[in-house]
Amino acid sequence: MSARSVPMVAAVLVAMAGVSAVDAPAAKAADGQGPVVVAPKQQNWVFRDADGREVTLRGFNVSGSTKLYENDLLPFRTTADAAKSAQAMRDLTGANAIRFLISWEGVQPAPDRIDYAYLDRAVAQIRAFTDRGFRVLLDYHQDLYSAHLFNPGSWYTGDGAPKWVIQAGGYPKESCGICLLWGQNMQNNAAVRKAAYDFWRNRVLTTSAGQVGVQDAYLTQAKATMTYLRQRLPQTAFDSIVGFDPFNEPFDGGLDGGTGLDWEKNHLMPFYQRFRTTMDEAGWNAKPAFVEPLVFWNTGFFEQGGMTSVGRLGTRWVFNSHYYDGARMTLDPSPASDGTYAAPMNEIRQRATDLGTAPVVSEFGNKLSGTGSDRTPWMIRAMYQGMDSGVAGRNWWNGPAAGGSVLSSMQWHWDIYSGRHHELMNGNPDKVQTEGDGWNDEDHSVVATDDAGDVRLRLDARVLDRLYPSAVNGDTLAFAFEDLARSGYGGAGRQQAWLTVPSSLPNLAALVKDRQYGVLVWRGSATAAPTELHLPRSFAPAGTTVVSDIGTVTGVPASGPVRAVHESGSSSAYRLQLAAAAGPAVHVALVVNTTTGTPVTAEQLAAARAELSAWTARRFPAG
Repeated sequence: MSARSVPMVAAVLVAMAGVSAVDAPAAKAADGQGPVVVAPKQQNWVFRDADGREVTLRGFNVSGSTKLYENDLLPFRTTADAAKSAQAMRDLTGANAIRFLISWEGVQPAPDRIDYAYLDRAVAQIRAFTDRGFRVLLDYHQDLYSAHLFNPGSWYTGDGAPKWVIQAGGYPKESCGICLLWGQNMQNNAAVRKAAYDFWRNRVLTTSAGQVGVQDAYLTQAKATMTYLRQRLPQTAFDSIVGFDPFNEPFDGGLDGGTGLDWEKNHLMPFYQRFRTTMDEAGWNAKPAFVEPLVFWNTGFFEQGGMTSVGRLGTRWVFNSHYYDGARMTLDPSPASDGTYAAPMNEIRQRATDLGTAPVVSEFGNKLSGTGSDRTPWMIRAMYQGMDSGVAGRNWWNGPAAGGSVLSSMQWHWDIYSGRHHELMNGNPDKVQTEGDGWNDEDHSVVATDDAGDVRLRLDARVLDRLYPSAVNGDTLAFAFEDLARSGYGGAGRQQAWLTVPSSLPNLAALVKDRQYGVLVWRGSATAAPTELHLPRSFAPAGTTVVSDIGTVTGVPASGPVRAVHESGSSSAYRLQLAAAAGPAVHVALVVNTTTGTPVTAEQLAAARAELSAWTARRFPAG
């Protein structure tokens, strides 16, 4: 994750991926967590499961601890920690996906050695999530290319390339000058830039194992990794791997007089094509490559790139973007509010459409301590709002179809060791990092472990535990969620509804007033698989009201066409299932948290249903 600095504050993704649904593996993991592919949806592309349902991936990165030697370059110190983290994530947020970080240095500590013990530990940690119903995006993570470029007294550090690569490169002494943010090293640190420059041009290095192209070595270990993972993971777990992110937040190291678009076309895309071939050779041909553009493409500063020069990607790739609000992380003191991030999220949607594939936002977030962190709760809230729908809440009811597809995303990040690290920065025993993420003074984890050993959310649960359509039978036409999250931490701060119902819909407005609620509109398919939405913990089934053409209930039962069932791998988290008759009819569901407030009446529900039906027919006419 490098985008938490001015020049890095973003990086969209151009993920590789899928195959046609016809070619998808037949085996399915328990409870529907089988393989997904990139498939068409009208003029766009989305993820679909083996039942043809439109899938939304929502979850977190695990984790920045992969950058730390105290963790042996893995997200977790033990398999037990991974299981504890997976269970807490499932129970507390209903997440159904993670981005699982691994390290080139961890896989290949010497030019002639693959550390299979490292990969075995990774397999065990991955299974802690797949066994609980998660889908997994694997990510080769790097920031500033390598920790071994930095000296013991440096202000900053990196992660990624092994020590032997840096030793063979003979790079100059590193210095960023007056750099206030670590990402500035990508532009100002000659050692970092030269090392990256060499990687993209496959410089031949003289190593203890002979001469080797540095990019060739990277691809060799990637093939060994993917081959081994495919062999070691049970089929159901392997089916739950959605794809691979070949290189986190790529930066150029030098444009040679060209532009960022030139560099993406001439250096980045050829590397991705080589990685795609490596995936195929390792038996990953049915999975997409989740590829990222030049990191600066949507930072708000020094923007370069964006994959517009590489041609149409297609469904074996995924457009894999990051999003960080560079302005509010640095110079802009204004708070986020309703609709703040509609435009940047729509840019990600449109870029994927132009590339002929599905989008994903595999990193986004903001710091949870320090200057400016008081704005974080609503920044994150507004980012989720923009990913749910590209229309501001105040306008959504009058133009819901303009919102675009629901974006899949993984927030940065989920670190159960937050604030309890013991990392020797650049190996220096006089610079022990304990606070926050334990890395470059960052603090982004949305969880921490308390003194009793329990994993606790650090951000308002109403921001993180959200209603979202995890699997829609057919095509999602519109979705929006009013979370009522407060502007501060721990339930403090201002509360304001953003998804406001217009006065022309008085019965709906009365039903949702001062309540959390969401609306899903979708067009059905020829199959009978249920449509599913994650129910936040605040939406206890007994206190949830559903108004739908499929059925209207207050207190959702465990069976019937409108029902609540446990999320896979959890005894406390629920999902709402809506079983509509097969066919291309338009359906709608209003889901309201009626746990508190005046009890709703049958008359109120009948009036709301009639109003919702008329609104749906008006906004989404049949045919």
